[in-house]
Amino acid sequence: MKEMLRRFWKEEDGFGTVELVILIGILVAVALIFREAIIKFVKALMDKFFNPDKIPGVDE
Repeated sequence: MKEMLRRFWKEEDGFGTVELVILIGILVAVALIFREAIIKFVKALMDKFFNPDKIPGVDE
């Protein structure tokens, strides 16, 4: 029994999955915290690229 617990403790097969889940959780948390800033940034980029008034040299 003691040997089985020792092998279980040293086994590292599932660590890649755990690390990936933790990383995804951190990314989701950061996105939720900075949600408004991200939305403003994306809207500013969309306005810059798709608004013909702000593109120099384009006449309608």
